Amino acid sequence: MTLRLDLLRHGETELGGGLRGSLDDPLTDLGWQQMRSSVAELALESPWDRIVSSPLQRCARFAEELALKLSLPLQLEAGIQELHFGDWEGIGTAQLMETDAEGLGRFWEDPYSFTPPKGEPVLAFASRVLGVIERLQQTCDGERILLISHGGVMRLLLAQARGLPREQLLQVVVGHGGLFGLAVEADGRLTEV
Repeated sequence: MTLRLDLLRHGETELGGGLRGSLDDPLTDLGWQQMRSSVAELALESPWDRIVSSPLQRCARFAEELALKLSLPLQLEAGIQELHFGDWEGIGTAQLMETDAEGLGRFWEDPYSFTPPKGEPVLAFASRVLGVIERLQQTCDGERILLISHGGVMRLLLAQARGLPREQLLQVVVGHGGLFGLAVEADGRLTEV
């Protein structure tokens, strides 16, 4: 069978741009609106069997609201938290261009080959995220799940589904409130739907 995942990225956060990573920022009013608008039509059909969310509040608060509204089980899953950017957390790319242009350039060129200072290696991040998807495929096969997470998580999953080389990971565009569909096959293969 196949697991269907609807991937929803959190909306805009109060502290705005920069590499948010593991920082636990709340959503702005616009952020709430972005997420509500993205799922509005699907929510009318209530196609999901469950909601799985990152525990960071920019994902979890909306997940709690929607799960309550649709009477769905909610699972908070630490494994789908955003990449930890270490010393770069909370810093915008413009500022990093002034303080660590070489490191930022290496990270954009191939995020698998360069880890931000004191950050989480992308290879470990990928293993963590894909481990969660594998567990969900095994335990929820045949279900449709709304997975509420972060830009990095969604870029990773979409890049895998699209068969992109690892150097193109950061070229995958995922806006605030972005909604994408994936199918997870029994062999773990991801396809965009």
